[in-house]
Amino acid sequence: MEDITLKIKEKLQKGEVVNLKIKVIANAKINSLEEYTDEILKLRINKPAVDGKANKAIIEYLSVQFDVPKSNIIILKGEKNSLKDLLINPKSHII
Repeated sequence: MEDITLKIKEKLQKGEVVNLKIKVIANAKINSLEEYTDEILKLRINKPAVDGKANKAIIEYLSVQFDVPKSNIIILKGEKNSLKDLLINPKSHII
């Protein structure tokens, strides 16, 4: 998984916007990002999928992983679904 994370970080450092598809596993023991398919990553998050807690935790986790402000991560599709489409803007595009 390390090389996927590095590729995303490199794109963001070059100023590129990243579209990310994730499959969320809520209530996991630990937070982790893993390969799932060629196009989708699996994100295990340790918060329940209740009252937006998992979505908030997803944004916080990815913000730290990719070193971007939380406001630069947008859930485009799937706010109430385990499959989500995200848009991650690089630091240079502070929203």
